[in-house]
Amino acid sequence: MATDRAAPSSRRFFKSFELILGLILTGGMCLAVLFSPLLFPEGGEGMDLMARLLPPFQNPAHILGTDPLGRDVLARVIVGGKISLTVGILSVLGAVIIGTLVGLVAGYYRGITEMLLMRFADIQLALPFILIAIMFLAILGTGVDKVIFFMVVAQWVQYARLVRGSVLALREREFILSARAIGVGNARIIFTHILPNVLGPIVILMTLNVANNILLESSLTFLGLGVDPLIPSWGGMLADGRTYLQSAWWVSVFPGLAIMFTVLGLNLLGDWLRDYLDPTGQTSK
Repeated sequence: MATDRAAPSSRRFFKSFELILGLILTGGMCLAVLFSPLLFPEGGEGMDLMARLLPPFQNPAHILGTDPLGRDVLARVIVGGKISLTVGILSVLGAVIIGTLVGLVAGYYRGITEMLLMRFADIQLALPFILIAIMFLAILGTGVDKVIFFMVVAQWVQYARLVRGSVLALREREFILSARAIGVGNARIIFTHILPNVLGPIVILMTLNVANNILLESSLTFLGLGVDPLIPSWGGMLADGRTYLQSAWWVSVFPGLAIMFTVLGLNLLGDWLRDYLDPTGQTSK
């Protein structure tokens, strides 16, 4: 019996630790990026050719060392986080808006509207995501706006299918039928009664997709198809430092750690939100 009582307690402790660690990792990076103009007025572009490839933790002025052009690695990691976080957050917000509207309309109205929207979504899901991304960006060129646009176009389907499934389960519930019976309009039912009930799964997927989009942006930039190489970004720093892995490992390792810890923090927050907003799933564990 003592074991049975200890299990829920240990699970609650782990979930609390998960939340705290996720907040520390994600919040710490967001705060550093937010105050980067005050911390590093030069934007990580200040060069000192006399201080090229300084190792980390040996110079107080360059705690994480310098890159081949003498630029401070710590400054570039923090400033580069602004691009990665911006791409991750804005692309998810755009996909959420489009996908949620499509899912609400398709799930509530059904019929020919649902068929057309969902078949279009199925066609898009059948396309190879990475290959389309490479082709799209190779033709139109690099740029933050193009990366965000492509991610929105590619990922709205996830939210549309998620919201549609939730709406199908809600549209025949008693409170929806009662609202129709007293003459409440469809638009008000959708946005007042249905939308608040599907926000939980949307928020969870948003948190996880921000992490995925940060990885995707870094991967595309590493391949030379994402952000302009002149703009500091984590993927660009990884690409710049790959030729110095043996002689100056810190040029690539610290941007890689920034990606890893930020994505880890977002995934931990997503897991915690899933358990918090889905009591059925929590009790079934």
